Amino acid sequence: MENSYDYIIAGSGLAGLSLLHRILLEGSLSEKKILVIDSDQKTKNDRTWCFWEKGKGLFEPIVHHTWDTLSFFAPGISETFQMESYSYKMILGEDFYSYVLEAAAKKANVKFLTTKIQKIRSAGNLAYIDTAEGSFEAQYVFNSTGLFFPKMDEENTLLQHFLGWKIKAKESVFDPKKATLMDFTLDQKHGTTFMYVLPTNPQEALVEYTLFTERVLEREEYEQALKKYIQEDLGIKEYEITHDEFGVIPMSLAKFKRFEGKEKRIINLGTAGGYTKASTGYTFAFVQKHLEKVVANLRQGKSPAVPKSLSDRTYDWYDRTLLDVLLSKKLTGREIFSQLFTKVPPESVMAFLANESSQIEEFKIRHSVPILAFATSGIRQILQ
Repeated sequence: MENSYDYIIAGSGLAGLSLLHRILLEGSLSEKKILVIDSDQKTKNDRTWCFWEKGKGLFEPIVHHTWDTLSFFAPGISETFQMESYSYKMILGEDFYSYVLEAAAKKANVKFLTTKIQKIRSAGNLAYIDTAEGSFEAQYVFNSTGLFFPKMDEENTLLQHFLGWKIKAKESVFDPKKATLMDFTLDQKHGTTFMYVLPTNPQEALVEYTLFTERVLEREEYEQALKKYIQEDLGIKEYEITHDEFGVIPMSLAKFKRFEGKEKRIINLGTAGGYTKASTGYTFAFVQKHLEKVVANLRQGKSPAVPKSLSDRTYDWYDRTLLDVLLSKKLTGREIFSQLFTKVPPESVMAFLANESSQIEEFKIRHSVPILAFATSGIRQILQ
């Protein structure tokens, strides 16, 4: 294997493979020499990505299911709303991996290497990756590994952790046109705690127990919560678990760099670049928005080191403020989201959480939550 490439993609998860797919679809870039390095081969159904967007996106061919009606529940609150601008979508990990990898396999200019990445560095006009299989160089290295993660601890980071079960009920009990976005009627003893219920047909649904806390739980606690919710809240006595999925996503005030080194030859993607939304943990849509800009710059012969816009910095401040409120325990997640979904049109909340809200929507959202709690956290984040 040659050691010189146009682009090296370090990590073949969501961000790395999304970038690869976008490059191969871009005529002027599609013949670039590309090396993809990861310590693991992506074949398992290890992820389920859910997100909302307007219209049809790049990965529409592999969308597993779509919902236009969503529900939000909390004590004394039951909101069900029909979305007009957005659709809530699900993509399965195995479908995503096979879709991208099958297309890439047809390209002789794309190579895959399964090995451990030891170091990523840059010098002059090149970036380098050192691995157990040797060293490789490229014009740019696109990194989605954790090699450049900032320090994260319980002082500056909440973990979004979850266990999801895909269940198949004996009877037809679900409406596949309606999904539960958040059900906060659960015990909040650990912190922000809610359930997702995402039906894909009358008998099957993904039921996910999700928490925003400083530490993960013992697996038995997740399982007990899921069993209780399925039996008591959903009223399903007979079912089988056909798939399970556990995950941990950092929601952090730590500052992630979009690129490394003065030469800006190492470009961070996904969580490594700060594209996991700090206030919610959502990643899929934000990764795609970033990569669209990266590929546009490459097409135009510009640097793929995309700087933050004023809009980016504004939404960063909103996210950091909300996360600061949660970390300092001024308000609970249930209190915050309950006020948002009952005082503001739900689709405006969705637009805000997608970083796509109007100034009027943002004004309404800022005035729907306790001003003092958010003002003190907001000022603290400005001064950081």
